Amino acid sequence: MAKVLIVYAHQSSGSFNAAAKDLAVEVLTAQGCSVEVSDLYAMDFKAAATVDDIKGEIQDPDHFSYKRETKIAFEERRLSEDITKEHAKIIEADLIIFQFPMYWFGLPAIMKGWIDRVLTNGFAFSTEQLYSQGVFKDKKTMLSFTTGSLESMFSPTGINGDMNVTLWPIQNGILNYCGFQVLAPQIFWAPALAAAEDRKGMLEGWRTRLQGLLEEKPLSFIPLDSFDQKTFQLKPDVHEQHASKEFGLTVGIHLNKPLPPHSQMKAGC
Repeated sequence: MAKVLIVYAHQSSGSFNAAAKDLAVEVLTAQGCSVEVSDLYAMDFKAAATVDDIKGEIQDPDHFSYKRETKIAFEERRLSEDITKEHAKIIEADLIIFQFPMYWFGLPAIMKGWIDRVLTNGFAFSTEQLYSQGVFKDKKTMLSFTTGSLESMFSPTGINGDMNVTLWPIQNGILNYCGFQVLAPQIFWAPALAAAEDRKGMLEGWRTRLQGLLEEKPLSFIPLDSFDQKTFQLKPDVHEQHASKEFGLTVGIHLNKPLPPHSQMKAGC
């Protein structure tokens, strides 16, 4: 039985995001999955990463480093209870779905706070366990979110720019960095601007996808062994293999070539 964690961030139970979250719970549970929801607003989850996240003494109070101090606190089991509860949920989960409205081309503050505090140094990543060799390489995750703008506005010629570029820092810089297998995002384009029938169609599309979600292939990212472990630069032989290709390797590592289309939105691109 697969275990699913939904990290959910919306203030209203009557929102489209709430409907998408509820549908995921319904469909995945019907498939035999165990589904747990971290409703961040209902939990009044603290977004700010502060010294209060640590129980007991601080190693260097005069030069406080959240990353260093929380790593020590994690190893000594001195993190605050709200963080350790979320750690336990992640450990159990086979799949984590982040359900949220996109704010300012990124995550809502309360969800970014969950990322900052819960993906603790030592728990979610280390200098030895990153990217394809990351801590969570046996777990899957995905973004499911609404936008305020139409799909055409998030295109390579649209005013907001290419959605693939927008997603790269979250999907690569957070999720892939921690080793997760990242499934293609579920994007609900501007439901607030859509007719009721169109919103219903969006949810039906989500229902259909949820029925086969656990078998989906993840997005492609460059494996860690493609980089020199001292300079963290792409190895010359890997660079040469792609020298004659039309597109760059990824949105971020593009080799000064055109970006690979849809690489952050569809598996196999």
